Amino acid sequence: MNTPTPALADALANADLLFAGEALAPVITDMGRRIDAALDGERAVFLTVMNGALIFAGQLALAIRTDVEFDYVHATRYRGATSGKELHWLREPMVSLQGRVVLLVDDILDEGHTLKEVRDDCYRRGAKKVYIASLCTKRHDRLVEGISSDFNGVELPDRYVFGYGMDYYEQGRNLPGIYALKEESAE
Repeated sequence: MNTPTPALADALANADLLFAGEALAPVITDMGRRIDAALDGERAVFLTVMNGALIFAGQLALAIRTDVEFDYVHATRYRGATSGKELHWLREPMVSLQGRVVLLVDDILDEGHTLKEVRDDCYRRGAKKVYIASLCTKRHDRLVEGISSDFNGVELPDRYVFGYGMDYYEQGRNLPGIYALKEESAE
């Protein structure tokens, strides 16, 4: 028997709004400027990590003035849950990465397991440089060694977050802000 999916309305009632979309827009615009400077006119592969990065990636792409070639990957560890396991490839990149600069775009850098595996795969496919752009990074000490975001938008507390591409049991990705479940009070 499957466990029923928790209601998004209940999650929102027990969450704090960390960043509204209006606050994220200038952050994303600034990231685009910094990426343009790093690319220095080189046409990169803009590789979106689906599904979470969809909303952020669209806005970031519009903030980048350098021409980029688009592709996406779909790799997940969560599969609708709130904690991850082994990586599952649902779609690998179709564009050749051989000798290319890759801009790997994801919604969040949490512990970094998924991003590290995807980044390492880009290098196995011959990428000469892989930049990581993440909308947000969680503040904690569990980050996988050897992974970091080259371009990060905002930092988040170490709480379960959803909205702006991130899901709560496959719900709420299209919320126009980033929410965090309230910390349970210690008894």
